[in-house]
Amino acid sequence: MRQLLVFGEREDAEEVAETLGEWFPGLGVPRVVRETLAGEDDAEDAQWLVVVEGLHEQALGQVDELVERYDGWREPE
Repeated sequence: MRQLLVFGEREDAEEVAETLGEWFPGLGVPRVVRETLAGEDDAEDAQWLVVVEGLHEQALGQVDELVERYDGWREPE
Protein backbone atom coordinates (compact mmCIF):
# COMPACT_ATOMS: atom_id res chain seq x y z
CA MET A 1 0.00 0.00 0.00
CA ARG A 2 1.23 3.47 -0.81
CA GLN A 3 1.56 6.02 2.00
CA LEU A 4 1.69 9.78 1.53
CA LEU A 5 3.57 11.72 4.18
CA VAL A 6 2.53 15.37 4.09
CA PHE A 7 4.68 18.34 5.17
CA GLY A 8 4.52 22.10 4.95
CA GLU A 9 8.24 22.54 4.30
CA ARG A 10 10.37 20.99 1.58
CA GLU A 11 13.36 20.56 3.90
CA ASP A 12 11.27 18.52 6.34
CA ALA A 13 10.04 16.24 3.56
CA GLU A 14 13.58 15.71 2.27
CA GLU A 15 14.94 14.90 5.73
CA VAL A 16 12.16 12.39 6.38
CA ALA A 17 12.72 10.76 2.98
CA GLU A 18 16.44 10.38 3.71
CA THR A 19 15.75 8.97 7.17
CA LEU A 20 13.28 6.44 5.80
CA GLY A 21 15.82 5.41 3.17
CA GLU A 22 18.29 4.71 5.97
CA TRP A 23 15.76 2.88 8.17
CA PHE A 24 14.35 0.77 5.35
CA PRO A 25 17.13 0.36 2.77
CA GLY A 26 15.12 -2.17 0.77
CA LEU A 27 12.69 0.59 -0.19
CA GLY A 28 15.31 2.98 -1.50
CA VAL A 29 14.90 6.70 -0.84
CA PRO A 30 11.22 7.69 -1.19
CA ARG A 31 10.22 10.35 -3.73
CA VAL A 32 9.56 13.91 -2.60
CA VAL A 33 6.96 15.74 -4.67
CA ARG A 34 5.26 19.10 -4.48
CA GLU A 35 1.48 19.30 -4.37
CA THR A 36 -0.23 22.63 -4.93
CA LEU A 37 -3.42 22.96 -2.94
CA ALA A 38 -6.55 23.09 -5.08
CA GLY A 39 -7.64 26.64 -5.81
CA GLU A 40 -4.50 28.24 -4.43
CA ASP A 41 -2.58 30.67 -6.63
CA ASP A 42 0.17 31.36 -4.13
CA ALA A 43 3.17 29.03 -4.50
CA GLU A 44 3.76 29.37 -0.75
CA ASP A 45 0.64 27.28 -0.12
CA ALA A 46 2.10 24.11 -1.62
CA GLN A 47 2.48 20.95 0.42
CA TRP A 48 5.40 18.57 0.13
CA LEU A 49 4.73 14.86 -0.06
CA VAL A 50 6.98 11.91 0.60
CA VAL A 51 5.63 8.96 -1.38
CA VAL A 52 6.42 5.64 0.31
CA GLU A 53 5.54 2.25 -1.16
CA GLY A 54 6.09 -1.19 0.28
CA LEU A 55 6.10 -0.42 4.02
CA HIS A 56 4.98 -3.23 6.28
CA GLU A 57 2.12 -2.59 8.67
CA GLN A 58 4.50 -3.04 11.62
CA ALA A 59 6.60 -0.05 10.50
CA LEU A 60 3.73 2.46 10.41
CA GLY A 61 3.96 3.34 14.11
CA GLN A 62 7.64 4.18 13.74
CA VAL A 63 6.92 6.20 10.60
CA ASP A 64 4.09 8.09 12.32
CA GLU A 65 6.40 9.10 15.17
CA LEU A 66 9.01 10.39 12.71
CA VAL A 67 6.43 12.33 10.68
CA GLU A 68 4.96 13.96 13.80
CA ARG A 69 8.42 15.23 14.80
CA TYR A 70 8.37 17.29 11.62
CA ASP A 71 4.76 18.51 12.07
CA GLY A 72 3.51 16.33 9.25
CA TRP A 73 0.95 13.57 8.90
CA ARG A 74 0.46 10.29 7.07
CA GLU A 75 -2.34 9.54 4.62
CA PRO A 76 -2.79 6.04 3.25
CA GLU A 77 -3.66 6.08 -0.42
